[in-house]
Amino acid sequence: MRRLTEAGGRIAEETAGRPREPHSPENARERANRRWQEVLQETRVAQTGGQILFGFLLSLAFTARFRELDGFDRGLYVVTVVLAVSSTAALIAPVSLHRCLSGLRLKEEVVTAAGRLMICGMVLLTLTVACTLMLILNVVLGSSLVAGIIVGGVMLWFALSWYVVPYRLRRKGPSRPRNGGER
Repeated sequence: MRRLTEAGGRIAEETAGRPREPHSPENARERANRRWQEVLQETRVAQTGGQILFGFLLSLAFTARFRELDGFDRGLYVVTVVLAVSSTAALIAPVSLHRCLSGLRLKEEVVTAAGRLMICGMVLLTLTVACTLMLILNVVLGSSLVAGIIVGGVMLWFALSWYVVPYRLRRKGPSRPRNGGER
């Protein structure tokens, strides 16, 4: 007799009333459930950062100093808000995806699609941060060139820490089948 029980957010398989051995490999269902939990945790972190940034951006339009912005800065603001909204949509999409497909036995497909949406959301969030930083530095420093150089340096750091390092580690890791971002 096999049944699944939830304990602390993890799925543990029991066979004939006995728990599985702790070091035995996980089955496909357990792997999908573990990967889904990982996506949810990652989503919570990214959403929080995106929501704080979006809230900051929304408040800017209602300040007295906003009226003093020139055409470039206003245009940059609009692009930044659109990127923030798009990032929010992509980062929240896994929840909607799961809810719409719940019970259809498509967990592996949902996890794979959610992972892709998370990557898209993170790229959009990176662009939102870049545009926000450019807007702030351009207003504070009064120089688009200096602001652009600083933003370029910060985006290089984002690219290294968010994308280059993880993908280099992924290539160095043990060779396993790649299942939509499986670790």
